[in-house]
Amino acid sequence: MKTDRLVAILVMLLRKERVPAKELAEKFDVSVRTILRDVDAINLAGIPIVTYQGANGGIGIAPGYRLDKSVLTGEEMAAVLTALKGIDGTIQGKNHEILIEKIKNTLNESQTQQLNTKMRQFVIDLNPWHDNTYTKEKLAVIRDAIETSKTLEFTYTDSQGNLTKRKAEPYSLILKAQKWYLFAWCGLRESFRYFKVSRVKNLKTGAAFAPRDVPEEAPAVQTQWMQTQNMVSVELLFTKEMAPVISEWWELKQSEDGRLRVNAMLPDNYQTYGFLLSFCNQVEVISPPHIRLAIGAIAKDIYKKYFPEHDI
Repeated sequence: MKTDRLVAILVMLLRKERVPAKELAEKFDVSVRTILRDVDAINLAGIPIVTYQGANGGIGIAPGYRLDKSVLTGEEMAAVLTALKGIDGTIQGKNHEILIEKIKNTLNESQTQQLNTKMRQFVIDLNPWHDNTYTKEKLAVIRDAIETSKTLEFTYTDSQGNLTKRKAEPYSLILKAQKWYLFAWCGLRESFRYFKVSRVKNLKTGAAFAPRDVPEEAPAVQTQWMQTQNMVSVELLFTKEMAPVISEWWELKQSEDGRLRVNAMLPDNYQTYGFLLSFCNQVEVISPPHIRLAIGAIAKDIYKKYFPEHDI
């Protein structure tokens, strides 16, 4: 878009004393004539532009004219760019990369070096360890649907393993605890809902829709998630070697036998059983009794699969 190109030209001129028209034309993949028209537009907007002839010629902002470039402090700018870089790898597209370059282009070489130093001191990387190309593709489709007010059609698997076909009007993408959620009006439930993007399959866009009034205080992801689950109070005992791992999730208390006691609210479903089994023999479910029995039965079935010749 022309407006984006004008802004990008302006920030380049703020950073450099003068820039050859040919260099600008190559950077934005347009003709020199187009660049000169863009420069005239910037000039008409009230920013005095000067053209210099000769070997060291080019386009620059008139000497003595000052445009405030200190809207953000160095600390604030580093925080903004760190956040942008952190989210950039999770979503397809060049928008964040272009914005990062635009911000950097307002700085001189010394300021850029100081900014890079600050950004190395604190790094945010929201990408999972495994390949997330499939997730990026889904996010790109959802993001486009939000921007163009297009409905989304997909199949959805809830936490109980139930599969349903959904038609939704998308409004927001939310990143929480490295998991993406879609906030949308669900035609099946006739209410605003959160959908975990990893459970969305066979995604495609549909017809355009007229946006609804979104409640100013929509329920948080965690609140709605807990309301739709059959939550149960669970008491667990972990071996002390698990402290570095489980302390990331829960408050730990020492039991009489030296093990670590955890009291937590968890959904009573098969996913929770699988989560607890992922700790292998480093955890024991104390209560409730039905979850203790379920974990024991699953463990017994696993043993039989690997040692069919042994009786338990």
